Amino acid sequence: MKWMRCIVVSAVFASPALALADGKAIYEKTCAACHAAAVAGAPKLGDKAAWGPRTAQGKAALVQTVIKGKGAMPPKAGNAALKDSEIGEAIDYILAQLK
Repeated sequence: MKWMRCIVVSAVFASPALALADGKAIYEKTCAACHAAAVAGAPKLGDKAAWGPRTAQGKAALVQTVIKGKGAMPPKAGNAALKDSEIGEAIDYILAQLK
């Protein structure tokens, strides 16, 4: 069954809707624990003012911040199994909530 998912994903060719769905799942599993309630200084999901200075640096900088960790957030948001591309998907989801 796992190989069938790969075929389906390839056929869709990483559509933006699929990426946002994956990003949302990653956010809910890994990021929401802090970002849903602004725990330990984490910018709250959807808070344009809190995210403004961070988004001004660009997506690549946000990805690197998550990879390395910052403040109370450990590297890879505490989930060492996350791939850089998955971090990017979660960031895409977070950024989409600011629109």
